[in-house]
Amino acid sequence: MKFISWNVNGLRAVAGKGFADIFAELDADFFCLQETKLQAGQIDLEFPGYTSYWNYAEKKGYSGTAIYTRREALSVTYGIGMKEHDCEGRVITLEMPDFYLVDVYVPNSQDGLKRLDYRMEWEDAFRAYVSGLAARKGVVICGDMNVAHEEIDLKNPDTNHMNAGFSDQERGKMTELLGAGFVDSWRMQHPGEARYSWWSYRMRARERNVGWRIDYFLVSEGMRSRILSTDIHNGIFGSDHCPVELIIKD
Repeated sequence: MKFISWNVNGLRAVAGKGFADIFAELDADFFCLQETKLQAGQIDLEFPGYTSYWNYAEKKGYSGTAIYTRREALSVTYGIGMKEHDCEGRVITLEMPDFYLVDVYVPNSQDGLKRLDYRMEWEDAFRAYVSGLAARKGVVICGDMNVAHEEIDLKNPDTNHMNAGFSDQERGKMTELLGAGFVDSWRMQHPGEARYSWWSYRMRARERNVGWRIDYFLVSEGMRSRILSTDIHNGIFGSDHCPVELIIKD
């Protein structure tokens, strides 16, 4: 069973850069998107054999998530059930027969950590949400989690310490989430490998591979043994992020 997650940083832009070909090439059972930056009706992008689900932010041109699936879901949930956190289109959950798939776009703390306090509240609420799901069945969480957890997860940890995405507080919340019973699938399989999934558009960062790994697949502890392979498709362009992949046993 193959999963792809990709922060497209504007789906309409990526649709004009070969998205349909990339979608076909990656051939996933579940293709999860973040930062679609859409409102309902702004794009008609469907694929034969797939059903799509969309969560739009109230603010135009901002945030947003989507899932394409060729496996039938038992149910779909938008948000985490808390009004104060559910207006930005950040979470979609598909209930499958033996697991939940959670597509998430975690809030960015922004320059100067202006939104860090909100981010901390959001992190606690999200952890409680996915922990509740994990009490019922397995969970696969994917998406742009806007944090490089360890120093190996970004090119320049020293000069980025306490910048958004590498603050002690954000890293601590990822540690708490993993401690609540989740496994970072890429790091489990590649304990010493530095690979990145996001590069700034500035200073030729991608060309020089000055990147961050902020896009994840986390699985609940009970699903650890089902992980077959993980990948980071850093040869695929179209966004400042690249797609990441997880394959698990059916």
